[in-house]
Amino acid sequence: MPYSKDKQSVGSVKRKIYTPQFKFDRAIEAIKKDNLSEISRRYGVNINLISKWRSQLLTQGPRVFATAPDQENNLLKAKMSKLEQMLGKKEVELSLIKNFSDFYASPNTP
Repeated sequence: MPYSKDKQSVGSVKRKIYTPQFKFDRAIEAIKKDNLSEISRRYGVNINLISKWRSQLLTQGPRVFATAPDQENNLLKAKMSKLEQMLGKKEVELSLIKNFSDFYASPNTP
């Protein structure tokens, strides 16, 4: 999908929000073919926008199109923290079960 489902409103005009991968692919294509009007017609993107993506790619590389590179890292850290908490909880539960089983097993021994 070339753009996200959400559209950004600027005044009364709604703008498409293109994915970083789509921008990157079109910029690479613009560098290879050097025919911006053909690319513009094929994908329905303004020629000035493609030109802007191409210049950004040439000056800043693929990182320019990432909206929040640390966002994925933060999500993974939060997920890891949640999993560590779940693991700790399960360890406590296992320890309690072991203690109860030891407690109830000892009076039954002759």
